[in-house]
Amino acid sequence: MKISFHGAARTVTGSKHIIHLNNGKKILLDCGLFQGLGAETLEHNQQFGFDPTEITYMILSHAHIDHSGLLPKLVKEGYQGKIFCTPATADLTTILLKDSAFIQEADIAYVNKRKMAKGLPPISPLYTIADANNVFPLFEKVPYGKHYKLDDDISFHYTDTGHILGSAAVHITIKENGKVTTITFSGDVGRYRDVILCSPEEFPQSDYIILESTYGNSLHEGIANTDDELYNHILETCIENKGKLIIPAFSVGRTQEILFALNKLEVDGRLPDLNYYVDSPLSVKTTEIIKRHAELYNKRVVRLMKEDKYPFEFKGLHMITDVEDSKRLNNKKEPMVIISASGMAEAGRIKHHIANNIENPRNTILMAGFCEYHSLGAKLMRGEKEVKIYTQEFQVKANIASIKSMSAHADYDDLCQFIACQKSSLVKSLFIVHGEYDVQEEFRNRLLKKGFKDIEIPNRHQIFNLE
Repeated sequence: MKISFHGAARTVTGSKHIIHLNNGKKILLDCGLFQGLGAETLEHNQQFGFDPTEITYMILSHAHIDHSGLLPKLVKEGYQGKIFCTPATADLTTILLKDSAFIQEADIAYVNKRKMAKGLPPISPLYTIADANNVFPLFEKVPYGKHYKLDDDISFHYTDTGHILGSAAVHITIKENGKVTTITFSGDVGRYRDVILCSPEEFPQSDYIILESTYGNSLHEGIANTDDELYNHILETCIENKGKLIIPAFSVGRTQEILFALNKLEVDGRLPDLNYYVDSPLSVKTTEIIKRHAELYNKRVVRLMKEDKYPFEFKGLHMITDVEDSKRLNNKKEPMVIISASGMAEAGRIKHHIANNIENPRNTILMAGFCEYHSLGAKLMRGEKEVKIYTQEFQVKANIASIKSMSAHADYDDLCQFIACQKSSLVKSLFIVHGEYDVQEEFRNRLLKKGFKDIEIPNRHQIFNLE
């Protein structure tokens, strides 16, 4: 048996890992899109590093595009099997892939327009909306805790990781040559005591663990401070400076956490009387899906909903889907809060809002999540004084701030708690993925002190033999 790593290897995005059985069967864990890697991004996304027609089973951990975003390309290039995921992941992935395909087509149309002007041949998108639509009939929904038998030799089950709605760790049991091997893939691990979702679940002892490490060298601020931090930013930017507060936010998870926090401010009688805009068709759609899956909320939210039936709604909230309504926000001069995707400020309407507001010192751009190093969001957080948005250079005169308490990813304490259910001496190998290499090295040293002995940090396309 072998494991190969084809994405999220010494980087955060592009999650793709394959378990190779001796009988030729191959299990693909995630099929994510690389994001925010600068000039390397397109090249990485064009080449899988494996043949999709050779994949026997495809198991998806959760809906985020860096874990699901190349499924249309996988199917387009020959994968014909089922795609296993939780019910909520199926719902979210459906709208995320349609949106991703729309972006692929729109971006390529823009590139090809410039190529044609130079007399160069056009290029094709990674996939189209039609390709995305071919994925959805392959979804096989598997709820948390159900032991699903793939065949006589392979079974798996999901446990909740509390990262986003429907996110799961994958626990695979394989019988090979008279021997039973258990492999756990963490997917992305959420935070304990999350404001909306349940905490990550414990899981059975595993022989091999593939573990994410996004914040493997960091400790987050307390989640309880989020309401106060948001309030202070609104007060300073919108009330005192009469400016606009621009919040780049991922459509799944982060946007709903912000809405939940703003709702709590209203319940507490502290929400400033302003207009609050969610300007993202995708965010509007995902919020509706999240509302429909209240069975996955934690007990605190369930109790709250007995008094406040709509925890993502409050006075002054406007959900915008129409392009013209979005453009009209640029002409409004009054103070306001704009929440828009994407969270790394790499695509979508948020880039237009940043471009229109970045040179006004009364405004604030408030980052609320992880950003890849080359992304616009990361450049702003590093304090760069000039940034390029589309083809134009902008002076950064607006205030740049961040709320680190809102991260949906586990910090090193959370990750250590997540694997504390494991007896370290029984784990034969632990593979660290989904993180920057310097972060992973620090996290590796921390895990060695916890008693885990064989800890690998795979490189892209690297293959490891298992006992």
